Amino acid sequence: MTPATANIPNLLKDIERSVREALAEDVGDGDITAQLIPAERQARARVITREDCVFCGKAWVDEVFRQLDPALEVIWYVQDGERVHADSTLFELAGNARSILTGERSALNFVQTLSGTATTAATYAALTKGSEIKILDTRKTIPGLRTAQKYAVLCGGCDNHRIGLFDAFLIKENHITAAGGIDNAVRQAHQIKPGALVEVEVESIAELSQALDAGADVIMLDEFTDEMTADALKLAEGRAKIEISGSVNEERLQQLSGLAVDYISSGSLTKHLRAIDLSLRLIEE
Repeated sequence: MTPATANIPNLLKDIERSVREALAEDVGDGDITAQLIPAERQARARVITREDCVFCGKAWVDEVFRQLDPALEVIWYVQDGERVHADSTLFELAGNARSILTGERSALNFVQTLSGTATTAATYAALTKGSEIKILDTRKTIPGLRTAQKYAVLCGGCDNHRIGLFDAFLIKENHITAAGGIDNAVRQAHQIKPGALVEVEVESIAELSQALDAGADVIMLDEFTDEMTADALKLAEGRAKIEISGSVNEERLQQLSGLAVDYISSGSLTKHLRAIDLSLRLIEE
């Protein structure tokens, strides 16, 4: 894994848990098709990508076969975050044939999903290359794979927003209404968890002014026009970080890359991914 793991709490525990759950739902009380193969049969298999991608998922593959059969060897040819071309060998497996084929689908499911996430993130990161803007993910992730996808986003060259509801405040319209206004919401946030980042989503320049006066650390501009964004940047300069969100696709990202905003967040990094096409084949020896 990369140094990026230090930024994601509980990632290693989540890998063990998600792999255990994946094997439970796939293998159940036993792989009946694998029983067609003699129990002592040894084999070697190769996994390739059928398309260009940014690879991610090494630790999940290792954990799949560690839980299934610790004696099985995984031979790696790539690392997380590495760009690979179609038909490249990602890794090979050597050991019990039943173990290889039983773990195949679970291992490849993790790799195809996380490599898809990393590849999407790399595409977005390239669109703002040369600027100071950080592209952030959101909480719009596959249930049960939150930390895994956020790790993949880092491998693709983008950054993480908050991990969940526990590590930072994001005060939105409904929170503001229920708390009795922006000032009251921000003041309570500082009391509830001192030192935690406090971000406020605003829909107008008037709300932006309120959030600045209340002492928000980051202000998210939701569906602001370019003209409104320019005004917001002048008003917030030196007082708070500015994040842009809402309907951010690749075309919009290119338009925004010239603005002096601090962050651009997009749910597309994790929810609009396309799984990478992979293939595992036993090697004739």
